[in-house]
Formats: sequence, structure tokens, C-alpha cells
Amino acid sequence: MTTIDLLSDSEIVPRAASPTRPLRILMPSYRSHPHTGGQGVYLRHISKALVDLGHSVDVISGPPYPDLDPRVTLIRLPSLDLYARPKAFLGLPAMPASCLTDRIDRHEYFAHISGAFAEPNTFGMRMVRHFQDRPLDYDVVHDNQTLCWGLLALRRKGVPVVGTIHHPITMDRRISVAAADTFGLRLLVRRWYSFLGMQIKVARALDPVIAVSRSTLRDVVQDFRLDARRLRLVYHGIDAEIFRPLPDVRRRPNRLVATASADVPLKGLVYLIEAYASLLSRYPDLELHVVGTLRDGPTAKLLAKLGLKERVQFRSGLTDEEIVRLYAEATIAVAPSVYEGFGFPAGEAMAAGLPVVATDGGSLPEVVGEAGIVVPAKSPPALTEAIASLLDDPARRATLGAQARLRMLELFRWRATAEAVVRVYLEAMAHADGRPRGA
Repeated sequence: MTTIDLLSDSEIVPRAASPTRPLRILMPSYRSHPHTGGQGVYLRHISKALVDLGHSVDVISGPPYPDLDPRVTLIRLPSLDLYARPKAFLGLPAMPASCLTDRIDRHEYFAHISGAFAEPNTFGMRMVRHFQDRPLDYDVVHDNQTLCWGLLALRRKGVPVVGTIHHPITMDRRISVAAADTFGLRLLVRRWYSFLGMQIKVARALDPVIAVSRSTLRDVVQDFRLDARRLRLVYHGIDAEIFRPLPDVRRRPNRLVATASADVPLKGLVYLIEAYASLLSRYPDLELHVVGTLRDGPTAKLLAKLGLKERVQFRSGLTDEEIVRLYAEATIAVAPSVYEGFGFPAGEAMAAGLPVVATDGGSLPEVVGEAGIVVPAKSPPALTEAIASLLDDPARRATLGAQARLRMLELFRWRATAEAVVRVYLEAMAHADGRPRGA
């Protein structure tokens, strides 16, 4: 069974003739951190899978830059990267000197200090400038959820543009606004997400668009008002060679592991922490390790309130091999997200043979299936009950861990994902051949 076999007949990517020659593919990605965020993980694996099939891939990215297969060419587009700059007056970054001479830098800086997130748009502006005096010598452009105006400028040069949407960021905005506890903070959240208007309009202009799960497809249709006939469902893969069991590593009987950004409401870490606090009365030696960074914010306040700041271990900057070892030592992996477009951490833990407790947030039930325990999102009692049931049942943990590994091996393979993506490229290329140049 392959990735595509998970889909119903009406959702399968249309069968197209195999390419008669290797394709030349450009993959734009405005931010591509290789370990933090699914977009960077996707970029690394899909580009490798495509070159494994014999195609040529160039990635064009702003910072942070991705880790790529050596056969993939990286075109670096430096930005101001204002979130990485030290803060000066009133917590704002000092204005770089380039803002005096570069209109794109100036746009990015003033949008940033006004509370907006301009990087997707300014990345697109820099990308168009990069190709202004260079040939756009590609068969297809495959956008990694940049969804910027610059993509439409590239398409006007005659190259078809396929988009991948991991999940509609309208979900992030909705959850973040709901989590904001003051009117002023809600206004700031809405201002930060003002780039969404651009993304929605650009997504409507691309044809076709890849959605990475049924839940993403459904939510893109609803939130972006995209015609479902223009969406193609292609699941991500999971690298089961990297994420694998380590039989020589001793598994702990009392350790939970989760991957979650501490203060991103979408990731639901606060609900896991509340569940963990409840579990400690029954399992006083229970550990919780979080792959992520703890900063001052709601999560740190909750930990202090519950007296758990020294108990919960936050671990950041880990390599894949270090994460694999962390999984090998853990008892249970927990995916507490309120919403996931796909859910790489859950899939990677499953590939490592770890039993998983996940919520029904977004696509997680599609990834976990019957090979884990799925509970309602935003419910600490449900998480508590599911985790306790596995802590008390080593045999079930072993069974679920084996089933989880098998599910990843059978259903979520990057080669199958890449083959499906190439079929989408061929469809886009055929469609572009019949479109007037500049349309």
C-alpha cells in the first residue's frame, strides 16, 4: 500500500504520463528551519525524494536556511531576519543601515515594527528581483506555503506554479486570537496575521494546490474559499530510516516526550502540562521531556503556578539522531496539538516504534489511525486517562509501538509522496501549455 492508497477514488492525484525527461524544479520557501516547523522538514525530505527520482531541484530560501541533500542546489536570499536580531529601543530591533537604500528592507523593517509579519511578501519581492536579470529556466515552481505575490510574477514569465499548503494559517490566527486575554493583544495578533489576505488571494490563483491531509483540504476549502476541484491531496512521508527503533537503548518506564513550541497555542502544550500535573499524584517519578524552547510567557507562568518549572525538561537544538535516542528512551510520545496540518512529530515518534497518545486536532487521527490512542483536543482529563492507561499496560505499549512503526513503513513513504507530487507537476505543466502567456 502507498501514500496514495489512503485516498478515496475522488481524491487520488490524477494519473498522468511519466515525465519523458528529468524535470527542473524550483522550490521557494521563505523560512526553512530544518528542525523547527514542518515546512523546513518537508522541504528537506521532498527535495531529496525528488532528486532520488532523477529530477533536478533548486531551493530558494530566506533565513533560517535548510539542511539539504548535497544534490539539491540552495539559492540563499538574505533577509533582515528581524526576529533573530538583538532588540534595542522598546524591544524593537535597531534599523539596519540597508533600510536607507533598499526599498524591500525598508518595507520589511517598518512592517515589522508596526506589528505585521512581512517576511512572506518581502521574500517574494526579493525572489522576483533575483530572477529579474536571470533566466527562469525551470519546468515548474513548487511553492512551500509562501503564497506570496512574487509567485504570480514568476508565473507571468510562463512557468507553472504549484503550491503546497500544510494547513491554512487562518487556523493559527483563530486559535491565537481566542487565546489572547486582552482586547489589545487580540488586535496585535490580528495585525501580525495581516499577511493572510495575500496568501488567500495567491492560493486562489494557483492551479493546482497540494493539501497534505484531508483535514487541511477541508479547511482550505472552507477558510480560503478554494474550489475543491483545484486541490490535490498528497500526504507527507516519514523518514523511517532515520526515525527507527534503537533496540540497544534502554526504554524508561516513566518518561513522556512531546515536541511542541511552548507558547504557540496551536500546539496545545499547556493541556499536556495540566495532564502531567494530574498524573504526578499517581506516578511521582514520571518525567516530561519537551523538544522545544521555554521562554517567558503563558507556559512558563503555568509551570511556575503548578510548581513544575524544575520538573519539565525542555530540550532544543537537537539533531535527528538525538531526537531518535530521546524517543528510544521514552515510554510514550504525546501529541497534544489543538490543530495540526499533518503532524511530523507524531509520525516520527511512531516510526521510532513509540506508542503515541494524540489529540483529534486537525490531521492527527489520519496519521495515527488505529496504531495509537486519539483523544479530544484541549482536554487535560482525556490526556491524563489515555496516558495512564498506557503507563499501566506495558503489553499494550509494546503492541501499539510495533503497529505504529508498521503503519509508517506501509503508508507514509517519501518516494510515494514524490511520485504523487510529480504527477501534480505534470498536470500543472499540461494546464499551463493551454494558458495564454502572462495569464
